[in-house]
Amino acid sequence: MMGARADDDLFSYEPFDDADTAGDHGDDEPVEPTYTVPEFVDHLNGLLRDSFAGMWVTGEIDGWNGRGQHAYFNLVGVASDGSKAVLNAALFAFQRRRVEGALQKAGLSLADGVKVRVKGTPDFYGPFGKISIKISEVDARFTLGDLVMAREELVRSLRERGLYDRNRQLELPPVPLRVGLVTSEGSAAYADFTKEIQASGLGFDIRVIDCRVQGATAPGEVAAAIDAFSRHGDRDVIAVVRGGGSRTDLAAFDTEEIAAAIARSSLPVITGIGHEIDTSVADEVAHTRFKTPTATAAGLVTLVRAYIDTVEDAWASIESLVDAHVGSAAERLDRTTLAIAQHVRAGVERGTTRLDGRADRMVRAAGHVLDRATLGLANATTALGRAPQTADAEARRLETLAERVRLLDPATTMARGWSITRTADGRTIRDVADLTVGEVVVTTFQTGTATSRVEETRS
Repeated sequence: MMGARADDDLFSYEPFDDADTAGDHGDDEPVEPTYTVPEFVDHLNGLLRDSFAGMWVTGEIDGWNGRGQHAYFNLVGVASDGSKAVLNAALFAFQRRRVEGALQKAGLSLADGVKVRVKGTPDFYGPFGKISIKISEVDARFTLGDLVMAREELVRSLRERGLYDRNRQLELPPVPLRVGLVTSEGSAAYADFTKEIQASGLGFDIRVIDCRVQGATAPGEVAAAIDAFSRHGDRDVIAVVRGGGSRTDLAAFDTEEIAAAIARSSLPVITGIGHEIDTSVADEVAHTRFKTPTATAAGLVTLVRAYIDTVEDAWASIESLVDAHVGSAAERLDRTTLAIAQHVRAGVERGTTRLDGRADRMVRAAGHVLDRATLGLANATTALGRAPQTADAEARRLETLAERVRLLDPATTMARGWSITRTADGRTIRDVADLTVGEVVVTTFQTGTATSRVEETRS
């Protein structure tokens, strides 16, 4: 078996003490060591364990695969010259349970994009010819510190660009019934939110854009959904909700993509992300932050019910004022009616008095008239006593007048052969000049009438 040592050089070899090999060289020539591949792998792993046992490495998780008992991923780092370095990592089951348990207590979980500081031992795996690190510990404080620093840097940047408070400056509609919901459709958050809305019995109009709320694509999908609702403008408010999880599960909501989308939204954005203790950058820049998806829906219901209560109070006030005015008017009307009745009674009494006076005067005047009529009748009776002679003279005069009238009667004239000609409208024609050719005329005789048309006239 070949011997090896790790002194100043990483790799140093002792010559084979093999007679056959030594026989091939001169006694004064050094013997070069030769390894089989398995021997070299074993020797290399021994050197790695001796030189790097319990080393700490920092990097960003990429290609996380934890579907089985063991977890495999890459640790990625960028060198000062911009080049990328990748180190394979393995977290075996007996270490994984302990590591993930400790991370859970800190509210963390391992996933793509999480920066970690891990402790482990390098290992060269012969079948694949690759070096990897077998992880035994993960420094939770390092990851928490990185998340806190990244978050603080993002908040500072948003403040400097005037984006931090922009959405809060929008006015929340008093009746936000048209809601744009951004969440993973079918998730527990979606169920909690919609259940609370439906239980309210109010006329909410919920439109959902389904998107991922965890993982590498989540920031872009959530931001795109917010932008879509903002562009269309047919909603009153945008609600972004997600159920609970570890800090790394909620890391998407600490990204600039989502925070900037909320800030530039033309609609108020309300959030309900994680549990009560969780607060993300998205919560900070939103118009209103609620503790959970259920609380977000309840907040909308409260707003609408508050508006309904305000309207009902206003109607009650209006009704009270109307009742007061109607009551006051009714009282004034009663007083006016009473006053009118009193005036009418007084007027009737005065009229009755005047009527009685006038009746008395009429009775007295009638007596005077009757007296004068009686006297006139007596005088007329006396005059009639002298009337027979006068009546005979008047009778003869009347007979003379009657004879003259009879002689002047047109009928008498027509009986002697005369006639009367009139126009169709009854005008008497006394001159030929009154006629026109073609005119219809009516001639009246003693025995009847004849209608004719004028053919010719002569003067």
